[in-house]
Amino acid sequence: MNAPGLAIWKWKRGAAARREMDEVATEEPLEIQVETRAISVTMRTPGHDEELAIGFLLTEGILSSSAQVERIQPHPRNTHGNAINVFLKAGVSVDFTKLTRHFFASSSCGVCGKASIDQIHRQFKALRSSARVSAETLLSLPPQMRTAQATFDRTGGIHAAALFSLEGRLLVLREDVGRHNAVDKVVGHAALQGWLPLNRSILLVSGRTSFEIVQKALAARIPVIAAVSAPSSLAVDFARRNRQTLVGFLRDDRMNLYCGKNRVKF
Repeated sequence: MNAPGLAIWKWKRGAAARREMDEVATEEPLEIQVETRAISVTMRTPGHDEELAIGFLLTEGILSSSAQVERIQPHPRNTHGNAINVFLKAGVSVDFTKLTRHFFASSSCGVCGKASIDQIHRQFKALRSSARVSAETLLSLPPQMRTAQATFDRTGGIHAAALFSLEGRLLVLREDVGRHNAVDKVVGHAALQGWLPLNRSILLVSGRTSFEIVQKALAARIPVIAAVSAPSSLAVDFARRNRQTLVGFLRDDRMNLYCGKNRVKF
């Protein structure tokens, strides 16, 4: 995952400004296509684009399985190659009229403008999972994630999403300027590895928990979502309605448990 270097001025009180090289997180557009039809333009950090495309199509309900995919082909429409085309196997069709969003995604907020939250509930049913995790295991996750955030170490300006087992083992971590893209990359990786459904796993995100993230976790059947920061009110309502466990402010020796307490062993 590239982080371009550039010359900047650094200054702090009591010292002279000095010229130094610094790295910033890369942000470029990616157009996701299905059978050459544009589905989404998302602002993302280049890298793991195949995982991002598959994860996006699965978490948005456009596809139901990575097994429906014949091949994934980068489409070099400009010098950055910022398009990727997903071709489906024979007999697989997509009803484009049922798309739930106007698919333009910024790196900050995800894709805004749900056509209907009720339509999402029709696509992705509420969870029924017997998964349980200890509070001590949850507390062990943020340090593991932080240690694995190589691009954050260089830039300080990138989000992470990490998938863990219920025992606290790190399965995969992805970084991106968009927290929703990081989640899609994690889900896409899991799909390509044949791990879905992820009904015995934990999703940890480095920032706040938005509705988008909880919805994507539901699509992947992830029962426990945790974050080092706060959730939004809609994220809490959505998680509660879908019987997901939602943890916030998971840091040091504390956490806030917003719903799904039955899965956490104190």
